[in-house]
Amino acid sequence: MSSPAHSIILGAGLMGRLLACELAGQGHQVSIFDAATSDGQGAAARVAAAMLAPLAESAITEPPVVKMGQHSLQRWPELLLKLERTVFFQRHGTLIVWHRQDAGEAARFKRELARTQSQIPSLPQAQTLDSAQLAKLEPALSNRFASGLFLPGEGQLDNRQLLQALLHQMQVLGVTMHWNSARQLKDFSAAQSQNGGWLFDCRGLGARPGWHALRGVRGEVIRLHAPEVSLERPVRLIHPRYPLYIAPKPDHVFVVGATEIESDDMSPASVRSTLELLSAAYTVHSGFAESRILEIATQIRPALPDNLPSIRRLGPRTLQINGLYRHGFLVAPALLDVVMQCVLTGDSALAGSFSLTIQDAAPTRSC
Repeated sequence: MSSPAHSIILGAGLMGRLLACELAGQGHQVSIFDAATSDGQGAAARVAAAMLAPLAESAITEPPVVKMGQHSLQRWPELLLKLERTVFFQRHGTLIVWHRQDAGEAARFKRELARTQSQIPSLPQAQTLDSAQLAKLEPALSNRFASGLFLPGEGQLDNRQLLQALLHQMQVLGVTMHWNSARQLKDFSAAQSQNGGWLFDCRGLGARPGWHALRGVRGEVIRLHAPEVSLERPVRLIHPRYPLYIAPKPDHVFVVGATEIESDDMSPASVRSTLELLSAAYTVHSGFAESRILEIATQIRPALPDNLPSIRRLGPRTLQINGLYRHGFLVAPALLDVVMQCVLTGDSALAGSFSLTIQDAAPTRSC
């Protein structure tokens, strides 16, 4: 990195854009190629709530993701400060609620949190709330739930603002962008060997068939405009069949999700999924009955068999970053820092702290 080189990135989703800005900001010439358009329509990051909730996610994921999430919570403000455009970001914590009939499921959730906190003592302790404490914390939910949990320090950001801010930053930094330009790694192998730059594959499911273990997990998300609802932080509703999250964005826009279906199907959302999400949101706050549906969106998230992110080394200067699954915004800054350590030093001590192994798909000793 001591002298500029021409680096190529395949895939302009969240990971590709973050990496392009970081490389260009450190003096690299960067070209980025994406199969879709600049608005991120083909990216899983566009259809997301962008919640930064390592403790809440610990109930359904493994400690490495939780550790990456802790790191990313600290890194997001630093990354956002580098951008010329403002991106909505907050760390007001996460509120967990449930209806009386789901108290058993809530007890199971609490046990999962306790298990993770015993493994990762640096996580903040979940706080049990009675009805009065819940109402004080989130007045809009007063008298709606008998109890709840508060997970302090967790956050969220506006995913679409971020994608646009990263696009603008790439333009400012002189990144060469190629839209509607699907490419394969083999298209650049000769050029890379000549110019000495790096080649990064951040294409998600576009990396198939070269990464055979990749699979798609379908998610369905609804965006609502609800002027009658005011929430200060993301709210998660515990339910045995369709756990729900409601993430408040600026101007009374709410992202409600999300279903998880083992499928590559990109067709519109089903009536059943839509009804379940909307009815669950209504049980959290009746003001959602008069909200306006801005969008019902579907997208396929790239996942590996263990649902953990992975970095593969295909050659001395070729890396693949993939498998972000439903945790893209939670883990992306951590993965970015691991990749940049590889670029700068040839190795990454940070990867070990996340129990993240950089896999060798080709014989080489360095990143």
